[in-house]
Amino acid sequence: MKILVLNGSPRKNGVTSAMIKAFLEGAESNGHEISVIQVGNKKIAGCMACEYCHTKGEGRCIQQDEMQEVYDALEDAEMIIVASPIYYHNMTGQMQCVINRTYAVGVPKNLKKAAIFLASGSPEMYGGALYEYENTFLRYMKLEDMGRFTICDAESKESAKFDEIRAFGQNLK
Repeated sequence: MKILVLNGSPRKNGVTSAMIKAFLEGAESNGHEISVIQVGNKKIAGCMACEYCHTKGEGRCIQQDEMQEVYDALEDAEMIIVASPIYYHNMTGQMQCVINRTYAVGVPKNLKKAAIFLASGSPEMYGGALYEYENTFLRYMKLEDMGRFTICDAESKESAKFDEIRAFGQNLK
């Protein structure tokens, strides 16, 4: 399966990246083809609500920035994993821009499954991000929910949480 992982963290070695690494260890051993895009460090602007994508753009955004890499990866992806630290009860601003800009393409034709990895300072912080995931990816895009994985600071030193994510990758069909 072709899996696209969007990493919304601006940190290269944070908990979100460790979650992705654990997933990669499991999923690559299972033969999946995985692309990771570090959107947390990309120059991706927010949606301008100009409707170019739905009028003259034929599903492409008028803005020519680093979102083009995400659009290209979305074309072939069969599964998407949204991975982000939590900032003020939601995903990072960079990830929010990516999610908003997917409006241009609607529902990518091959995309069938989704999962989410969230890292936070407290186990009480996931509400906004899970709402976005449920409504954008599961309800609007009608993707199959393959899993929701969270790690808060107190759990980030425990191998059990990372083992769970690794096993998810190993058992993913």
